Amino acid sequence: MNSFTYHRATAVQDAVQDKAGHDGSAYIGGGTNLIDLMKENVARPTHLVSVGKLPLADIENLPDGGLRLGATASNADTAWHDEVKSRYPLLNQAILAGASPQLRNAATNGGNLMQRTRCYYFYDLATPCNKREPGSGCSAIGGFNRVCGILGTSESCIATHPSDMCVALAALAPTVRVSGPGGERSIAFDDFHRLPGNQPEKDNTLEPGELILSIDLPKEGFNKNFSYLKLRDRSSYAFALVSVAAALELDGNTITDARLALGGVAHKPWRDQAAEDLLKGQPATVETFARAAAKVLEGAQGHGSNDFKVELARRAIVRALKQAAEGTQTASDVFQNSNP
Repeated sequence: MNSFTYHRATAVQDAVQDKAGHDGSAYIGGGTNLIDLMKENVARPTHLVSVGKLPLADIENLPDGGLRLGATASNADTAWHDEVKSRYPLLNQAILAGASPQLRNAATNGGNLMQRTRCYYFYDLATPCNKREPGSGCSAIGGFNRVCGILGTSESCIATHPSDMCVALAALAPTVRVSGPGGERSIAFDDFHRLPGNQPEKDNTLEPGELILSIDLPKEGFNKNFSYLKLRDRSSYAFALVSVAAALELDGNTITDARLALGGVAHKPWRDQAAEDLLKGQPATVETFARAAAKVLEGAQGHGSNDFKVELARRAIVRALKQAAEGTQTASDVFQNSNP
């Protein structure tokens, strides 16, 4: 175990200043990902700044009709909050599809956004990994890459973002409120995570020392016609091979608004607004959904072990949109096994 110092922050400014004063430091909330990374020697912070006791755990209504999710609120408290269940059921279903009850009780909303890939090679110190050690190479390319991406990949990295919660958030399009040495700012969710490019070690667009304060949901929650579909190897405690967050507004059988985001396929939650535009004004039919799926997967490419993901994603998109249109999703529809 690498030695490190520890500070429990009592205010946001205290946390930001303490982190800025220690090279090699990291914020820690629930620790459900960071502690694992430290145990595996993937992450080696020399100083931890605990944010768990900061006053950022509230979930409250916003003046514009939206809902603010505090960064240190647990995933469990968020999923089961009355406002989330009634107004944002897509988010409720996505959170409950992730991890286990024990982990959801400890994991925080801010930490969920910050969690790192579960690519096998990222955790294996004996193999090259550009995300872990920039410039060393990507072992997943040409290696065993069953869990890796098919969209937005680069020659440097084909890893995926592991979150379920973030896939629903990508569809709902909130803003992420942060504070750092340069003050407070808001980041559109679609701009928070980034594609790997030639710097896969950078998962997001946070500036050094910035701390997530909240996730601010918009007023519209698509609470009538929605679906979160997660395809994975087993029905519990497994990351998605492909997941789909689909939300529709319908006028009769005509789609007036649509949201569509995928997980398990890219370095960031993959929202395709061109595919959403293709759905608008069209009848809610399987044929319409198939055209949207084809649009999302333009340019999708497997890398050997994960070639099956392209067809799996196509079928998952059509299925999730069909469930959303019918308004028939149950918990058993969310949790699906996949053994391609």
